[in-house]
Amino acid sequence: MDIVKYTLFLVKSIAKEADMVSVKEIGNDEEIIHLEVLVKDSDMGAIIGKAGKTASALRTMVQAYSYLHDKKKVKLNIESF
Repeated sequence: MDIVKYTLFLVKSIAKEADMVSVKEIGNDEEIIHLEVLVKDSDMGAIIGKAGKTASALRTMVQAYSYLHDKKKVKLNIESF
């Protein structure tokens, strides 16, 4: 499983409208992988969480996955549509 599929799995597990979740790699340089997570506006609160704790946990889990497989830093950008 690559990092995009892993991130998609995590976010879909939290979102109420899982079929509306999209994750794509928007940039990949030598040291950093940039991921963009798009969720429906109604799911934004669940994805961010109280005081940003859920988003922070997502970033931590995705970063840990990357270190185990790619050894690169990951930037996770969460937006709504």
